[in-house]
Order: sequence, then structure tokens, then C-alpha cells
Amino acid sequence: MQIVAIGSRVFVTSFQLAGVKGVKVDTPTEALTEINRMGERDIGLVLLSDDIGKEIRSQLTTLRAKRPIPLIFELPSPGSKKEKVDYRAMLKQILGV
Repeated sequence: MQIVAIGSRVFVTSFQLAGVKGVKVDTPTEALTEINRMGERDIGLVLLSDDIGKEIRSQLTTLRAKRPIPLIFELPSPGSKKEKVDYRAMLKQILGV
């Protein structure tokens, strides 16, 4: 399985230097479209820029609940302060509690 980074040019380029494939997107909608396409390929892990992910977090949680692979993991974008993610609330949403 492969790893793919999705985000801004700087975010993607930094992972490409480490040998990870990347997809540059400008909007959260583009990112969601790309992530939906990833389920059709041999992608095991998606590294998503948190500045893109925060606007589509509820859709990502729904995707995570429907299919466990690819694992979608949000990472801080270059120059951003990491926003605290409430994993408990996310888990409750996935489980439908």
C-alpha cells in the first residue's frame, strides 16, 4: 500500500522530498474529491494538511466510519499552530453515540 500527501504546494513538496507521493489541492472540496478517489486505488494512508481538513472534518469522519482504508491522518500545515482535535467526539460520531 502507498502513502499520499494532500494539501498545499509546500505541504506536498515537503513529503515528496521524503519519497511520498503528493496531490496539490487549493480547496477542501478538491481534497475531498481526491480522498474519495483514493479508495479505488492501493492507498493505505492519506496525510492531509490540517488547514484543508478542518473545513471538511465532518465529511472525513463519515468516510472514516464507512471505510477504514485509507487511513486519513491530519498533520499541521507549515507555519500553522496545531488545533486541538477532540478524538473522543470524533469517535462518538463514528460510532453513532
